Amino acid sequence: MQREDFSDAALVLVGHGSTLNGDSAAPTYQHAEGLRKRGYFQQVHEAFWKLEPGLSGVLRGVFAPRVFIVPLFISEGYFTEQVIPREMGFAATGDGVFNRVLHQGDQKIYYCGPIGTHDSMTEVLLARAKQVVADHPFPHLPKTENLTLFIAGHGTGNNEQSRKAIERQVELIRARNIYANVHPLFMEEEPRIGDCWEMARTKNLVVVPFFISDGLHSFEDIPVMLGEPERIVQKRLAEGQPTWRNPTEKHGKRLWYSRSIGDEPSMADVVVERVREAAAGNSSQ
Repeated sequence: MQREDFSDAALVLVGHGSTLNGDSAAPTYQHAEGLRKRGYFQQVHEAFWKLEPGLSGVLRGVFAPRVFIVPLFISEGYFTEQVIPREMGFAATGDGVFNRVLHQGDQKIYYCGPIGTHDSMTEVLLARAKQVVADHPFPHLPKTENLTLFIAGHGTGNNEQSRKAIERQVELIRARNIYANVHPLFMEEEPRIGDCWEMARTKNLVVVPFFISDGLHSFEDIPVMLGEPERIVQKRLAEGQPTWRNPTEKHGKRLWYSRSIGDEPSMADVVVERVREAAAGNSSQ
């Protein structure tokens, strides 16, 4: 299939950013730079809610006739459906819906769906799960049919969409029959992170946190919820060591725990898929 020509277009990757976690912006910068090197787009820019360059000002430096805005977020919700559209000039229609295409002078600006809800995120999750086990094959490399895969997320009663994104990926991966089974896990909803030991019917488990960047949740909270003593987690953090040793044996089972999916190289492919959808007039999320 011939690749679409986006040489007349600009890409704006939008991340949350954080003044408390310096690594939160790293995936946004990483994928922006990777896409610049590919040469698909005339321009590639980063923008953040909590860092500079900010959402409201980034478009002043974008001059391409077509502009595609892609949120590097896991799910639809407050930021992707309200904050980002509002700050970037997309007018609401009054019922919470907004036009996803904005005409501004000679520019046509497209607002794409968040990458986390795209079906092709399946490849990102599978790559991360495969790699963490391959990197730590002790005592031997288990076959995937002898592994139970868990996709872990935050979960919240305030935004049911955050749960749906994970459950959708669980369905897609389960249908491939690669692993013995595939389950969702949540920090604030059922099933809880710590339930994985009992849920797994295999000796070997692999847990992949479905977060864009590593931070408090993936480095500290989830390892503790998986059973590591908090004092050990804090000690490892202070020493600059991984907070989970792969694999760790507990409850007669063996568990591999990966980094968050945000810096997985194939994430850039998901960004391009979102742009292709918008260009084709398919803005479904």
